Amino acid sequence: MTRLLLGGVLGGLAMWFVGFLFWGTPLSLIALSRTDDAASAAIQQTLAQHLGALGTGAYPIPWQGTAAGTQLYGQGPTAMVFFNSHGFAIPDTSALIGGLVLAIVCALLMGFALRMVASGLSFAQRLWLVGIAALAVTAYSDIGQPIFNHMPWGYFVYLWISDVASWIAAGAVIAWALPKPVVVRA
Repeated sequence: MTRLLLGGVLGGLAMWFVGFLFWGTPLSLIALSRTDDAASAAIQQTLAQHLGALGTGAYPIPWQGTAAGTQLYGQGPTAMVFFNSHGFAIPDTSALIGGLVLAIVCALLMGFALRMVASGLSFAQRLWLVGIAALAVTAYSDIGQPIFNHMPWGYFVYLWISDVASWIAAGAVIAWALPKPVVVRA
């Protein structure tokens, strides 16, 4: 159990570090589209004016729940606005700490799952199992966004690559930390 807990904590640190490399450094600019300062200020003012009273939330624009909204949605342009009515610092230390805690919890869960189903496997076999699961789960959740919701491919492919790399980094640490399989020779 000690090796599992150590592997989960170290795996979470590895997951968090890889995520930070992708999203906390200028590398993240690969995934993002840019506007200029004037357009950003105008959009920010419009968001505050029209969504500020509604509060923080995820807003499909236009709202497709009405006949007029459905028609406008079909005409385009459309957007999914993840709106936060309050500002926050960049970088946000609380998000970094919260993200680290989440990474450790997720890595611990992966560690428990690996111990349950893969305790007799070698390091390489455990890592293959993690890699296949990471590809499957993240492909559906990340690549599914541009497929199902017409979201931008570039952002979500980048997100997918970062998620796969994070899970594999955590999985490598956990696969290493779990007790080695006992080989019985006759």
